[in-house]
Amino acid sequence: MSKNIEIEFKNMVTKEEFFTLMKFLGINEQDFTEQVNYYFDTPDFSLKSHGSALRIRRKNDSFEMTLKQPHPEGLLETNENLTEPEVQQVLETGKIPFEQIKKAIGEMGVNPENFQYFGSLSTTRAEKNYLNGLAVLDHSRYLNKEDFEIEYEVGKREEGKAIFLNLLKELNIPLRKTENKIKRFYNEKYRQQKESQ
Repeated sequence: MSKNIEIEFKNMVTKEEFFTLMKFLGINEQDFTEQVNYYFDTPDFSLKSHGSALRIRRKNDSFEMTLKQPHPEGLLETNENLTEPEVQQVLETGKIPFEQIKKAIGEMGVNPENFQYFGSLSTTRAEKNYLNGLAVLDHSRYLNKEDFEIEYEVGKREEGKAIFLNLLKELNIPLRKTENKIKRFYNEKYRQQKESQ
């Protein structure tokens, strides 16, 4: 198990801005790799209501379960590696195999035995070191939608923010309010569920 604080800045971009960023950062089509996130919550979105989220990410041939929780510096991530059979079991049953993650969920007042698989989000991602951080370009597809974003992952919040805002300004990309992927996925899932009722 590992825990870390994630400090990142993100901005939704148009397809055209995405290609501008690729060119500016020197990223080519072959630099992109595919990853899939599988999302879980209770039927009434209990984790979402706590600003938290649970996912399994498949990247190459490895799987990692991550619980994301609000933290004063960004997001607290609790990570556990899984085998493919464990992933299949979680997808089918919603049962979380890790005591540390179940304990953290229980501490929020959410029943860790009441989870279900909500769906997946596929992302093609390219990463490039940029100044003192990591620039990440993501093209995501989920629930019949697609979107494009840039993320900038840093160790120091203030310095990272200044670099990120300067990059957007230099390329004439407007700063847009941007939810993280999990929230975008859940907002769309929630909207679709409301429409179907």
